Amino acid sequence: MGKIKIKLFVVSLVAAMMTFISTSTLAYYSTVGKATNVVTSGNIRFVIHETTDQGKEFPKEGVYIVPGDIVSKKVSIESDCEHPFYLRVKMVYGIDSQELSSEECFKLNIDEEHWVLHDGWYYYTDIVDPGETTPDVFSHVEIVGSKVDNSHLGKTLTLTVKAQAVQSENNPISDGNVYTASGWPKEAEK
Repeated sequence: MGKIKIKLFVVSLVAAMMTFISTSTLAYYSTVGKATNVVTSGNIRFVIHETTDQGKEFPKEGVYIVPGDIVSKKVSIESDCEHPFYLRVKMVYGIDSQELSSEECFKLNIDEEHWVLHDGWYYYTDIVDPGETTPDVFSHVEIVGSKVDNSHLGKTLTLTVKAQAVQSENNPISDGNVYTASGWPKEAEK
């Protein structure tokens, strides 16, 4: 009887090992399926052009001014992507890194036929198509003589043009007002 118990023990041990080996084999060959669907949205890119009346690039170092000067500075925006978009621009005025209001030093001749002011931004009234360049937002900057006085001597006046765009595809607007489009970035709190 002792031999039968040993044989049964060996058979049971072999059966247990076969179960373990077959379980390992099943685990090794089984896989978990996972589908990953990648959706890539288009991106919007544009270039802000600043030129003079002569068609030359506006000097990066700026220009020297005196009160009453009218400086030639044409600002337009060119689409550099394959998607149409809505566009807005904002002018930020400053003196030696301190922000000013526009009335303090500058007067711009805004193209009000193509650009409309809403909440401090000028919105282009049409869609900017791929490869298209907008009409100039403005073409001249007048240095307001009555506002620029001797206290401004040696200081740097700045006019910074900021632009933002949102897709126009599947983004309807209300009553033809571009500023009603969805997705305009919120302005940072000061």
